[in-house]
Amino acid sequence: MLLLAGGTAQAVPRPVLLIMGDSLSSAYGIEQEAGWVSLLQARLDGKAQVVNASISGETSSGAAARLPDLLGQHEPDIVVLELGGNDGLRGLPPGQFEANMTAMIEASQAADAEVLLLGIDIPPNYGRAYRDAFTGVYTRLADDFELPLVPFLLEGVALEDDLMQSDGIHPTAAAQPRILENVWPRLAPLLEANGAVVAKTAQD
Repeated sequence: MLLLAGGTAQAVPRPVLLIMGDSLSSAYGIEQEAGWVSLLQARLDGKAQVVNASISGETSSGAAARLPDLLGQHEPDIVVLELGGNDGLRGLPPGQFEANMTAMIEASQAADAEVLLLGIDIPPNYGRAYRDAFTGVYTRLADDFELPLVPFLLEGVALEDDLMQSDGIHPTAAAQPRILENVWPRLAPLLEANGAVVAKTAQD
């Protein structure tokens, strides 16, 4: 009986984590292994399977079009949505951004995956009204669907010149551990709920 129980425990599959993002999650301008997603994968040390489907320049509409195939292919337990930066920079109406994100959340949940939202902000020159409307989408979606939310992925990074590349948009390699630290408190409980035994903080 003990051997049978042990064999059953070992047969429990690792949770699958699917990350749908843009250049902030695809290690734009830095070595791939230095990106926060690679740091996450190293930290998990095989306790979960990380599928990084992030593409530099990706928009919410592009990700929404790709997601159904990815859900079918990988059958993720957790879907991380890190999108919106390129929509905002292109001046996409917040309502359209919200509709795209809603479609991805609903598709993920229909596939029995939990969803984590990673929020972003856009430059001040777009105007306070547009910025508030755009960033408000994340909060509204988190409330409506009862999802965990990282309000601002680049908290503690975006205003630090030494942590941003020369374009002022993309973080440097030195910033990536901080980004992981921003994500981890919201991601760890989802991993644990899906069977991965992980540390409580990104620095443990």
